[in-house]
Amino acid sequence: MARRLALVTGASAGIGAAFARTLAAQGCDLALTARRGERLEALAAELRARHGIDVLTLVADLADPAAPAALEAALTADGRAVDILINNAGYGLPGTFGGNAWGDHAATLQVMLSAPCELAHRLLPGMLRRGYGRIVNVASVAGLTPGGVGLYGPVKRYLIGFSQSLHMECVGTGVQVSALCPGLTWSEFHDVNGMRDPLDTATPAWLWMDAETVVAAGLAAVEANCPVCVPGPANKTLALLAWLLPDTWVMALTAAQGWRFRKP
Repeated sequence: MARRLALVTGASAGIGAAFARTLAAQGCDLALTARRGERLEALAAELRARHGIDVLTLVADLADPAAPAALEAALTADGRAVDILINNAGYGLPGTFGGNAWGDHAATLQVMLSAPCELAHRLLPGMLRRGYGRIVNVASVAGLTPGGVGLYGPVKRYLIGFSQSLHMECVGTGVQVSALCPGLTWSEFHDVNGMRDPLDTATPAWLWMDAETVVAAGLAAVEANCPVCVPGPANKTLALLAWLLPDTWVMALTAAQGWRFRKP
């Protein structure tokens, strides 16, 4: 009960699993949630055996608007409190905005915009009462540039702004909030949306980072109370260029290269 409890969404693979492994190595108990129960249980068994921590697995689909409340109820049923929230769950829809059904877009908004905000809203009061909390919202370097592909970039841009706003609100309370903005990361993310082969062909290896390095940067940033973290020299360069260049130039560059990131 003396150990910190961290909730990690989208924990079954990729950056989410890397967050789980890193936090477990730091001695945190974990609550892991994702849609794939078998993957969660396998990861939980690995972390319990390796680190001697408590791991609770919660199978949930954050596309369901009732999921955040259900997660909070399950987490607080035994009297535990969440000290660390990692809002990691997310995905990208292939194709264009007009080419996808609205139901698919609505699910994207629920998973990557509404659910992270609601989970933060539900867990923040307890963090403030205890004078300790850490919230990491996994955004994207795509959220630092105008334009983008479909809703992905705009949603991540919102998540960055939300993180900055909540960061300022919590100054001096012991609760620290950071947006983590990775670029291309070796994970299952691009396998799920069918973009692995096109991206491997179209992008140089130096643009890619491994999930463990991304996570280490994100956790260091929230501990330093840095509101936005862009990991890796390549991503920092892209973010700087997006800040320095006029929006019209960046949008033109994005439009010229956007075909590389769209599956027909």
